[in-house]
Parts: sequence; C-alpha cells; structure tokens
Amino acid sequence: MEKLFSQDVANQIKDIFKGMVNPITIKLYVDGNCDTCQETTQLLTETAELSDKINLEVIELADAGDDLVTYGIERTPAFIFLDDKGAYRGVKFNGIPAGHEINSFISAIMEMSGVEFKFSDKVLERIAKINKPVDIKVFVTLSCPHCPGAVQTAHRLAMLNNNIKGEMIEAQTFYDLSTKYNVSGVPKIVINDKFELLGNQPVEEFLKKIESL
Repeated sequence: MEKLFSQDVANQIKDIFKGMVNPITIKLYVDGNCDTCQETTQLLTETAELSDKINLEVIELADAGDDLVTYGIERTPAFIFLDDKGAYRGVKFNGIPAGHEINSFISAIMEMSGVEFKFSDKVLERIAKINKPVDIKVFVTLSCPHCPGAVQTAHRLAMLNNNIKGEMIEAQTFYDLSTKYNVSGVPKIVINDKFELLGNQPVEEFLKKIESL
C-alpha cells in the first residue's frame, strides 16, 4: 500500500514528535460501512509509527462496548485521545485529519503529551471557573486553512477543564450533521447546540458564549 506521508513529511513530523513529553493513546473507532475508515486508519497508523510515545488502538464499532457512552462515539471514523494516565480529556476528531487538519491533529498529540500552550493568566482563570457541561463542535473542511485554529482552541479548552468537550467534525463526511446545523461556511463553531460562531475566533469569543450559557 502506498504511504500517505512522503518521506520528507514523515521526517518533519518525526522531528516534531521528538518534543513529546509523555506517552498518549489514540483510540480509533471504525466500521465496515465507513467510506473513509480505511484511509483514516492508515493515516493514524503512519503517524503512530513516527513516535514510540504514541499508542494506537483501532476498534471496530461493534466491539466498542462501554466506550460508546464513555467517549460519546456516535459516528465513524472517530477517534479520541487519552493522556499518559489513561484519562479522557474531551478531545475528539470525527473524520480524517488530512489536508490542513493535520495541523490540529499534530497539535492535539503534542499538547495531550504535556507540551504547554500559551493562554494568558486571565484566560486561564476564566476557563477554570467554568462549572457546567460544555460541548463544542467545530465543523471543518480539509481545504480550509482557518479551521485548524478553531479546532485547536476547542481542544485546548477541553484539556484545561473537565466540564468541556471539544470535537472536530469533517463537514463533507458527515453531511447529515452539516445539514442539521446549517453549515454553509467553515469553521463553524457550535456551543451546546445553542450558540454559533463563524471563523477562527479568539479564545475570548469562545469564553463569552460559554459564560453566557
């Protein structure tokens, strides 16, 4: 099977992964009716081969058991991250993280491993005060250069507060969801199915909506 990553790209990613702090686990859920499951499995497998700190588990949806509820798995392909203690911290991808979305995928790997990302102390205080369940959906397309930034913000919020879950949804793969949420432009950010933002908004805009829930 032809590799998805060229040798040059693989080497670049491998160099980035040298900065990983702790091991992580990626759990990928697939089934036989899924058009992009095979390609997603290949992409994640090639990625995991670039660092001994990435453990990949590929799970058939029929065998997922309690994971369906624990991680809110509703569609395939979908994958979640566990930190080095095996804890789920609300970071999920629905669809293949190809195209521009490779950037949010690599960021999630690095940050879940313990690489620090910068938010101001004021923003961190606001995030820490969130005490209600928050679900952030970020609809993307793989050709959108602005989408990874919105996905990264949603995932970072989730990593910093256990009440928050952030998920990427590839709009073309999950067209039914895109229709349900009237996605006509991306990135489209939906918070608790109540508030919407369009574009790669700063974290403060996310927080304004969350704090008004």
